[in-house]
Amino acid sequence: MTATVSSARDPRGPLQAHARPSIRRTLLLWLVVPLALLVPCTAFVFYRLALAPALDSLDHALDGTALALERLVRLDDGALTLVVSRELDSALRADRFDEVHWVALAPAGQVLAGDGALATLGGPPSPVDWRFFDATYNDKPVRVALHSWTCVPASPGHDAGLCEARVSETLNKRHGVAQQVLAAATSAMVVEALVLAVLGWFAIARSLKPVESLSKDIELRSPEHLGPVIRPDIPREVAPLVSALNGLFARVVTASAAEKAFIADAAHQLRTPLTVLRTETELALLESHPPQLEELLRRLHIATTRAARLANQLLSQARAEHDRHNSSMERFDLKQIASEAAEEWVARSVDAGVDLGFELESARVEGHGFLLREMLANLLDNAINYAGNGARVTIRTGPAPPGRTCAMLEVEDNGPGIPPEDRERAFERFQRGNAGGTGSGLGLSIVRDIAGHHGATAELLDGPGGVGLKVRITFAPLDAPARPGKSGARS
Repeated sequence: MTATVSSARDPRGPLQAHARPSIRRTLLLWLVVPLALLVPCTAFVFYRLALAPALDSLDHALDGTALALERLVRLDDGALTLVVSRELDSALRADRFDEVHWVALAPAGQVLAGDGALATLGGPPSPVDWRFFDATYNDKPVRVALHSWTCVPASPGHDAGLCEARVSETLNKRHGVAQQVLAAATSAMVVEALVLAVLGWFAIARSLKPVESLSKDIELRSPEHLGPVIRPDIPREVAPLVSALNGLFARVVTASAAEKAFIADAAHQLRTPLTVLRTETELALLESHPPQLEELLRRLHIATTRAARLANQLLSQARAEHDRHNSSMERFDLKQIASEAAEEWVARSVDAGVDLGFELESARVEGHGFLLREMLANLLDNAINYAGNGARVTIRTGPAPPGRTCAMLEVEDNGPGIPPEDRERAFERFQRGNAGGTGSGLGLSIVRDIAGHHGATAELLDGPGGVGLKVRITFAPLDAPARPGKSGARS
């Protein structure tokens, strides 16, 4: 069974969108609702404005027939005549859509020619040049044009006589024009509304994009990276929120720095007296003392050793935090880092009765040198501390299987190991194994944090032959990995 821990942000519960107001939805409602009210009203106004000139043009078409009748009326020897042939009558009545009727009237209202029934529509001839009105003819609604003109000159004792031409047509064309104008007005307003809605949607989305980007920016931040949010693209309305967030981040950073400084100061103040106390207990165990105090002195020595190691780890963790934020990453060879650790840890392994070996290949990584050395130190301290007297511990560096494109650091032992069901929990702080030892429970937690900072993964695997424990740190591949070179040794 493999327990893998990788760098990840704290899980966040999903927000229930239906329980929260939406700026996007509010803006869209304020856009769509007015459009839904304005479109019918605008379409009606457009319909009325466009229909009037269209109907006027049809009225002017009737003008032509009335003017033609005026030209056909003749005054011969004081008598008015209107001669219309069958062909001319058919031409005057020709229309693709409507029925056309006409009549010409003398000044006294006599019918000169045409449909006499039209003479009753509109009353007697009047001095008004043009009149248009709606009426009913032959039980059908019609539009009538009346045209009056002086057809008999004035004479002594007599006024000028007015003739009149009346032309009517049914309303089929007018109904068709009204439907077309209505369809055009409706279509234009609907298209305009859709265009405005789409443009409004894109405008709202574009306006909210910086806010969404700000949200992702804040979501991706970790507790170690809480610097001020500097976003010139943030809208003016959101700037107060960003300022408040920056103030909160500054307070959190200050509080966190104070906490870390306190831990570092406390660990520094405790390290010296704890070291002295550990030394004193070692001397007490070496000097002659009553047998009944032997077990008490050993427990006291184990407790002081554990406390001293905890203080050292807290100090290392404080320095690691400082280096993480105040130094840039460089390229290191894990083989070189492991070789440099040999001088210190070989001596400690001999004192603990542990056989420490090295299987090193070049494995270049990018990171912080102090953090990488601290990670290896914690791995070795855990292995030597928990493996027990007579155990074998091996440090291994090189390309990681199976693709062999990633750098790898392994510390392997044949000690009691960690049960598979406890391996995930072993990375938590102050979780100590059940195999004894003087550990503080911070080692693997520090290893996990440093690995996560370098984008690496930490795995707890079975040792050789299923015995013991193997801790493998797998780093991301570099753009140009170095060619591995092999070396091997045992203490």
